[in-house]
Amino acid sequence: MRLGATLAHLSAGPPIAVAQWARRLVDAGFESLWVPQVIGRGFLLPDPFVTLAVAATATEDVELGTATVQVPLHHPADLAHRILSLQSVCGDRLTLGVSPGWNEVDFATFDRDHAGRFRIFDQNLARLRDLLAHGRDERADLAPAPVATPPLLLGSWGANVEKAAREFDGWLASDRRSADKILAAHERYRAAGGLRAMVGTIRLSAGEDLGPTGERLQRYAEAGFDDAIVLIEPGGPDPEQVRALFPR
Repeated sequence: MRLGATLAHLSAGPPIAVAQWARRLVDAGFESLWVPQVIGRGFLLPDPFVTLAVAATATEDVELGTATVQVPLHHPADLAHRILSLQSVCGDRLTLGVSPGWNEVDFATFDRDHAGRFRIFDQNLARLRDLLAHGRDERADLAPAPVATPPLLLGSWGANVEKAAREFDGWLASDRRSADKILAAHERYRAAGGLRAMVGTIRLSAGEDLGPTGERLQRYAEAGFDDAIVLIEPGGPDPEQVRALFPR
């Protein structure tokens, strides 16, 4: 199982020097770097596209991904343009985690319909896929056809676990749920023919005993997860300590 890390803090704290933090995580042995989209919750989590562009210029040979972009918050043509722009910086290192979103605050910040997010997700994603594959559609001409569309992972739950298996290149499970629920959903995902399975984001706070985290990672690995993503909060353990929990 590969181990990735989040290039962000999901709480108030000093801003991260992205380039420096990305290099340290890669030097410590993390194999992928991820950024979620969170806005309007009283702390600054930098835009995932800006953050990943910085990380791309500061690192080499490490996967860079969104975990996740909330598709209903964006116009599909604008989102496609931003993704194509980021791909021009990241190249084939870019992976796109997308989701319908879940937090009402994010939707209120953008004046978007939280109750209709699943319907809007399906509508916008259909057009987004077309624009990423061809660079254009009947309403927009954004770019020549890309060399390759980045892998698309679905971050969602419930019946969408099987949807991730059928229609996406992978599934992002949320560590907000218990390990038992995550493992049960993973069985459903594999039974439906799912490919890459990831679990994130495993938060590590200041003073936290890393023993239970190591045991949790081991359970995910033994179950057959391909990747796990950790988030080291301000004052949390050193990246090297976390990486040592699950040696390559």
